[in-house]
Amino acid sequence: MNEIARLIIHSSLGAELSDEEVSTLGTLMSERELADGDFLFEEGTSEDSLHVVLMGKLEVVKRTAGDDFASLAVLRDGELAGELSFIDGALHTVSLRALCETHVLSLSREAFEGIIESNPRLVYKVMRAVARSAHRIVHRMNTEFVELSNYIFKQHGRY
Repeated sequence: MNEIARLIIHSSLGAELSDEEVSTLGTLMSERELADGDFLFEEGTSEDSLHVVLMGKLEVVKRTAGDDFASLAVLRDGELAGELSFIDGALHTVSLRALCETHVLSLSREAFEGIIESNPRLVYKVMRAVARSAHRIVHRMNTEFVELSNYIFKQHGRY
């Protein structure tokens, strides 16, 4: 098992993978290092990679008026990033910026699609991990929406 495979095991991507599946996936992924303030990707760009935060923090930011950024969330060790663009190739609607020295693993769609026929079970498990990650994001957003609604309607927006 190579070093990248060992790193995958401890991420949400490797949660239900066998050692053999982790090794296979490890050969398809590349490691990237980001310095504090570097962008993994920027809003409005397109790329087809799924990313796993190995170590560090990635801030999810949205560009606002005045060329500033609003912070939406922080991704930590083991979390996935870029899931939707990985699936459909759409432009990113947010940017991901490193908050400190950050290490990520990246899996390109092209490399991933290369194992569909030879390893469909692995593809299924990776897509399950992507679906779980998207579900967590939707759950968090729903919770935040309810909290905001309660604040506005029950307190009438008063501090």
